[in-house]
Amino acid sequence: MLRLMRDYASSWLIKVILGAIVIVFVFWGVGSFRSQRGGRVAIVNGDSITMEEYKEEYNNLIEQFRQRFGNRLNDEMIQMLQVENQALNRLIDQKLLLQEAVKLNFRVSDEELAAAIRKIKAFQTSGVFDKRLYRSILNRHGLAPEQFEVNQKGFMLIEKLRSFLLGNLKVSDGEAMEWFKWINASVNIDYILFEPGRYKDIDPSAEDIKAFFVDHKESYKTEPMIKVRFLCFAPDNYRPKVNISDKNIQDYYEAHQEEFKTDKTVEARHILINVDKDAGQEAVEKAKSKALDILQMAGEDKDFAELAGQYSECPSKDQGGHIGVFRKEAMVKPFADKAFSMKAGEISPPVRTSFGWHIIKVEKINEGSIVSIDEAKKGIRKKLIDEEAKTLAYEEAESVFDTIFEGDDLIKASDERNLKLQTTDFFTIKGPDKGIKNREKFASAAFNLSAMEISDIQDIGDGYYILQVIEKNPGEIPELKDVEKKVRAALIKEKQDKKASTDANEFLSGLKKGKLMSAQCVKYGLQLSSTGFFKRNEPVPDIGLEKGIIEAAFKLSNKIKLPEKIIKGEKGYYVISFKERKEAASEGFVKEKANIKEGLLRQKRIKIFDEWLTQIRNKSNISIEKDFL
Repeated sequence: MLRLMRDYASSWLIKVILGAIVIVFVFWGVGSFRSQRGGRVAIVNGDSITMEEYKEEYNNLIEQFRQRFGNRLNDEMIQMLQVENQALNRLIDQKLLLQEAVKLNFRVSDEELAAAIRKIKAFQTSGVFDKRLYRSILNRHGLAPEQFEVNQKGFMLIEKLRSFLLGNLKVSDGEAMEWFKWINASVNIDYILFEPGRYKDIDPSAEDIKAFFVDHKESYKTEPMIKVRFLCFAPDNYRPKVNISDKNIQDYYEAHQEEFKTDKTVEARHILINVDKDAGQEAVEKAKSKALDILQMAGEDKDFAELAGQYSECPSKDQGGHIGVFRKEAMVKPFADKAFSMKAGEISPPVRTSFGWHIIKVEKINEGSIVSIDEAKKGIRKKLIDEEAKTLAYEEAESVFDTIFEGDDLIKASDERNLKLQTTDFFTIKGPDKGIKNREKFASAAFNLSAMEISDIQDIGDGYYILQVIEKNPGEIPELKDVEKKVRAALIKEKQDKKASTDANEFLSGLKKGKLMSAQCVKYGLQLSSTGFFKRNEPVPDIGLEKGIIEAAFKLSNKIKLPEKIIKGEKGYYVISFKERKEAASEGFVKEKANIKEGLLRQKRIKIFDEWLTQIRNKSNISIEKDFL
């Protein structure tokens, strides 16, 4: 992951850059870039991975998992996810990929780098590249252009390598058909469900409850809490300082003409006769002949929508062939060229595309237009004020941040500039109860700080914040008497689950020994149910999307009617038995073939790339510093 993203993801300006950037260039070198900083954690074919690189990758992963799991991310989950190993392995893979790209003589020229930056909107003013803004953004974050260039060149080299390795991969029709049959096969099973909640007679003793609490006391630990003081630089407070002239508005309007254009659009219906793009001439002519017969019927005043519903081989047939309103570039070229040359109400002769033969009926034409500057002025002014207010807010936050030295608190900085310094009450990872718009994002930034540490500038959504944690409460294990009800309920739940599991195992064992299903059901007081047919990618009827049941069910057959073991699901433990199986009908393959091929190609690319990278790793000399992990 790019160093810039890891270090400066809190800034809205840098987020904009990273959202748009693919490659970057250097016009002005500032200082020297030291690629080998800090202690070394590993060596990959002679190239070092530094401690600083590792820490940045680790922090980046933590942030990704925090966004995915939110408040559920804790130390136990971090350990389970093996974040330390993931971070190191990603850095090792990155080194290997760069080394292979160099071996294959891939290059990123200065011209390639330079050509792209002028197109990056984050570095533009009124649509024109702004040298001052470019330097300001990089300098603001202590990022030398040399360093930025190295990161971007690495990214580009890896992308070139990936394209080289995977660009010629294909998926055959045979592979697609095999997948179609596999994914569309269906199975019907009988099942018994052992629900833990049915066991009502469990009454644990005081000794059992106490022992359970001792074994699980960490799970009852109170949540960590912190108290934070902070400065907020809200863009709304800087709007009165912004002055947008008519010339600024004119410049923006002229530089962003595309924003004010409404493209010509067409609303149409069509009838499609499918023909594979690689089909032979005979198949092509046969399909065309069918299309011409349909066109003749349309010319005899037969309703086009009804004809589409009857003859079209496109999913839009269910809507009478209606494909809605579209711009010219939204459709394949032969289709678009014809549709945009027609008049409303007109029906085209058959048009050949990679999908087959189309008969097009244009329903309506919406001519394009351009919003005048007078109409656009109000919106442009607001946008420019918003952008400039954000910039001013950030610049003041940066100015304050630059005066704070490590170990200083925020009191002096706020007093010197007459800024409002605010302090929260104690709060958990859910965030402060009041005063903060994005509570969770505020808490996420604060909980990453140690006591008295001052944060970087944080974009919390309603402004830029500088935070300082002034007190930390790590949480504590309560007395049993304070959580006894919770402990007792958890113990009962565990015992119920164990009882359900035991009975389900006994039930399955009896079936394997030849006992009748009906007799077993009577013994346990349960009723046998059937699912009806379901596919691999569908929820099981009356049960839900239980992957364990689906996987086990499709392994069964007339020869093997019972699974190896019981299946744990959301509602309890299942014992299943094979009933019948139905193979996929091949009629629907033509409609789904293109999507199937696209999906299989993605899977194949991932598989091939991972296998190739594994081979490279196995042949490489990789050493990790002793006792590092």
